[in-house]
Order: sequence, then C-alpha cells, then structure tokens
Amino acid sequence: MQFRRLYTSLTNSNRNPFLLYRNLINPFAAFDPSPQFLSTPRILRNRVQRPIRLSKRFVSSFPAMAEGRRPTHVPIPPPETADKAELYRALEAAVGSPFSSEPLAPEPHPLVIVVSGPSGVGKDAVIKRLREVRENIHFVVTATTRGIRPGEVDGKDYFFTSKEEFLSMIERHELLEYALVYGDYKGIPKQQIRDHMAKGLDIVLRVDIQGAATLRRILKRSAVFVFLVAESEDALVNRLIDRKTETKETLLVRIATAREEVRHMGDFDYVVVNREGELENSVKLMESIIDAEKAKVRQRTVKI
Repeated sequence: MQFRRLYTSLTNSNRNPFLLYRNLINPFAAFDPSPQFLSTPRILRNRVQRPIRLSKRFVSSFPAMAEGRRPTHVPIPPPETADKAELYRALEAAVGSPFSSEPLAPEPHPLVIVVSGPSGVGKDAVIKRLREVRENIHFVVTATTRGIRPGEVDGKDYFFTSKEEFLSMIERHELLEYALVYGDYKGIPKQQIRDHMAKGLDIVLRVDIQGAATLRRILKRSAVFVFLVAESEDALVNRLIDRKTETKETLLVRIATAREEVRHMGDFDYVVVNREGELENSVKLMESIIDAEKAKVRQRTVKI
C-alpha cells in the first residue's frame, strides 16, 4: 500500500526528480541500468598515477617499445653498389641478430628400401647397378641355407649357412625376418642394418613377396616398399629359361608362384617395370623414388 501511494504521488507530480519533468508510466525506466559514477578527486588521482604494468613476455618480445623508444635506425647501403661484406653486416645490424649458418631443413633420415618381386624380374641386377651409381647405400646381405650358385660370393651375394646355424640365429633373435622359400631358409640379420644406419646409410633389402609381407607387418609405414616386375608374363618366362638354373619342375613352380605374386602389387608403395635391355631406366626410377622420399617433410623413421 505504501509503495502504491508513493508511485501514485510521484506520477502526478510535475516536480518528480525521477521523471525529470516527464510524465512516464514507469518511473524506474529513467534509470541507467549501468550507471557511471564519478570518481572522487582522490580516486581519480590514484587512477592517473597508477603505473601501467607490462607482462614479462611483452617486455622481452618488444624491448624497444617497452622502454618507450623506437629501434635504432641502421643505414643500409644500396645493394647494387655496396660491398657484399659491408651490406651483409648492415643487414645483420638492421635485423638485430647475426645470420645463422645452421641448415634450415633437417638432414633426411636413413631409409630402409624393401625391393621385392617375382623370380626372374632382375632384382639383383637393379640393386647391383644402383649400388654402383649411388653413394651412401648399403645392400643387406641375406643369410640363406641354399647352396651357392656359380658366380656367387659368400658374404657378398648371400651369407651361406647350414640349416643348423640358421636355426641358431632364429633362437637368438638375430633375424629381422626369415622364411622358408622353396625348401631353403632365408633371413635378414638385424645387427647389419643397425650398424650401417648408424653411419647414415640407406638400407636396401631384397626379399621375396612373403618376406615383404612380413616386413610390412614389422616395419609398417616406416620402410619404403618397391615392387619390381617384368614388362609382361612372356618376358618373365623367357628370362627364367635364359637363366638355365631351373629344372622343368622348378620352372613350373616359379611361373605359378609369379602369377600369384603379381596380385600383391597393390600392397607396395611403388612399382618399377624393369624392361629387357632398359636397366639404366629402372635404376634411374629407383633413384627418383629415394630422392622423393628424402624430400618429404614428414620423414619415415625406422627402428630395428
């Protein structure tokens, strides 16, 4: 009741301080919802005299601005007429720090390149020529229990071991990968890879399709997988015949196996067609693959 009487009297009054001589229905509409209060002289003086504090990060990033002065002007001689050394020193002074001679891009990581493909496509020939024309490559010598062929060198083409020795290497976990191929064991020694990668060398592994699948499970995307193939099935069969190392039974087995292996081409990162008489082109393509991998921003990192 008292509020209603006060409201009624204020509404009827022409000297209502709330309405500022305006007849409004709601007297409280004249109030500012966010009123600005005037400071007393003491408060105002304290606000003016309070120093502005800059964070340490701001001061350290812009020392000249934080100290209230502009950067010192450094005259730079005209590039077209100035002495190179003088111009270089002037540019260093202008930017406020010496130019670093450190590489802008990190050194590329050593690669592990897995080369695979059907028998008779020329894996050995491509790898041999690649090692001749490109530095910093180490071809991992595979251990095998098969007999040595004419022209092969123990420790260079393969490490020829007995079956008992090979099984001992398996028990000691010395092999990255191994498999039973055509009745003989083949395996990749781990320590050989570690030693040469520590020297910054790229590693080339020659394995069959079964070994490549195993390495894919072990190394995943950290290695580069290259599938080497002949230009046609006809060319592949003729190469197998020309080797004169197979019996008629093993020829049939290798041809049947090659047909199955070609179906796994899609599991590899790259494919190189090694055409008859075009070895150099195949090797150049291999080099291009290596160069492309080393130019990637996100490098492959291998841990053995």
